[in-house]
Amino acid sequence: MPYSEQITNRLPPIGPGLMPDTACWYALQTRPRYERKIAQQLQEKSVGVFLPLLSAKHQWSDRQCLVHSPLFPGYVFIRISPTLDNRVQVLRTNGVVGFVGVRGMGTPIADEEIGAVQAVLDGQIPVEAHPYLSVGQRVSIHGGSLDGIQGVLTAIKGDQSLVVSIELIQRSIAIRIQGFQVRPI
Repeated sequence: MPYSEQITNRLPPIGPGLMPDTACWYALQTRPRYERKIAQQLQEKSVGVFLPLLSAKHQWSDRQCLVHSPLFPGYVFIRISPTLDNRVQVLRTNGVVGFVGVRGMGTPIADEEIGAVQAVLDGQIPVEAHPYLSVGQRVSIHGGSLDGIQGVLTAIKGDQSLVVSIELIQRSIAIRIQGFQVRPI
């Protein structure tokens, strides 16, 4: 079962024009397989970087090897104050495609969201990437006796459920999806 690691510099960035109290987390989109290079280059520029990594043993015909790959391929998280100079410094890093957000300006990510990912990785709890699911989204079940069943993801009393509807008669049933593998449609 895979376990996780991370490349992180948790301290707010320090440098010209950087104010620790105004620093926010942002996601950067990267060129494919450039995540580690970008994280290293940004750390050298004293930018706060978070690159969550998954570690898994891979078996080849002649050997076993521990392989570290990004938990979120194509993305690196940084903590900067949102000044023009800081943005330009980051965008000039080789392999950075741009900030994730409206008009390429970047949308701040809540400290709690990054903190939650860091806490899970720090606890060395086995994790794996999973498609993003939100309440109200259409999903389908994969595997098992309900393979291919589609419906809307809901939360009833804190439990995630799949609501299967027959639109013609406007009736629905709810299935608890704990134990089932669901994917967005």
